[in-house]
Amino acid sequence: MQNQEIVKIIENLKGRRNYEEKKASKLGFASLYEYFEDKISKRQKTLEDEQKELEATKTEDQPKAAKKSCGCC
Repeated sequence: MQNQEIVKIIENLKGRRNYEEKKASKLGFASLYEYFEDKISKRQKTLEDEQKELEATKTEDQPKAAKKSCGCC
């Protein structure tokens, strides 16, 4: 079963289709569909990693705020 998002991206390439096909074949993908599937999965992984990093920095910042011993600072 094909991902409709990828099919829609390929349909909307118009003048860039030849460029994207050459790029996909140069990178070793058998089809344009596989190339965009990989591209989207990498983008999602990057977003997930950024989200995890953001959550980690939030948890690190919370204990620092709780360490204040006096109300003057």
